[in-house]
Amino acid sequence: MKNIGKRIAAMLVLTVMLAAAVALPVFADGEPAAAADPVSSKAYAAAITVGLVAAAGAIAMALAIRKAMEAMARQPEVEGKIRTGMMLGLVFIETAIIYALIVAILIIFVL
Repeated sequence: MKNIGKRIAAMLVLTVMLAAAVALPVFADGEPAAAADPVSSKAYAAAITVGLVAAAGAIAMALAIRKAMEAMARQPEVEGKIRTGMMLGLVFIETAIIYALIVAILIIFVL
């Protein structure tokens, strides 16, 4: 279970770094080149941010559901507690995805 958390954390850090790298031409001094249009850089940064975080969230949700189903199959008497914990975890994962969407919107409209 620790490896999954580390992988997800690494994927989120990679997503932020990639979004920052794509958005670098926006912060450059001087006149932007034709290939480094700030609007398109913002769009790429936002798309990459949302896409990678949504993919990471989908993988995390699938793993959480899989582990919960395995736990319920092993111990059917605690199905309610497992389901409650799984739903709470899924809500937290979805919240992280919504935060990424907010960051993408901020990239587009504020930066």
